[in-house]
Amino acid sequence: MAEQTAIFAGGCFWCMVQPFETLPGIKLVRSGYTGGFKDNPTYEEVKAHETGHTEAVKIWFDDEIVTYNDLVTLYWQTADPTDAMGQFEDRGDNYRPVIFVNSAEQRDIAEASKKNLQESGIFGDDEIVTEILEAVTFWEAEEYHQEFYKKNADVYAEEKKERDAYKEKYWGISADK
Repeated sequence: MAEQTAIFAGGCFWCMVQPFETLPGIKLVRSGYTGGFKDNPTYEEVKAHETGHTEAVKIWFDDEIVTYNDLVTLYWQTADPTDAMGQFEDRGDNYRPVIFVNSAEQRDIAEASKKNLQESGIFGDDEIVTEILEAVTFWEAEEYHQEFYKKNADVYAEEKKERDAYKEKYWGISADK
């Protein structure tokens, strides 16, 4: 087994866990904060734009079962790459779309995938604005944010409605998948 990690920011981390966690080969998915300047940020600080962090998920995966390219492909289907100032109902730089890479190989895969997505025309003339940045310290979010979709199913269902509409419109993926 070759365990690796991946970090993706795509809006509210509550809605980013479930799509990745249910893939074969995923060992663990944790919600947290990254890309900012403050150590040990809290949810309230990040939400108030006091730390420079974005909400993200860190994924531990077995690359013999699921590849980094598979994860990047799922990421595009989960986060709107054309919206630099938030995702769906979540607005602000703390919800910006970012792929945080931790190796040259991950960067190459992410950059090629982004280029292919732009060239596909799936988003018309809209530019793919998702940043690809070097991974920095990932601070785990408070425990009540972890596996939110399991702990608060009703709130989660409401939170992901716009995301589900996006997946249906651009990727043909129904909400029950």
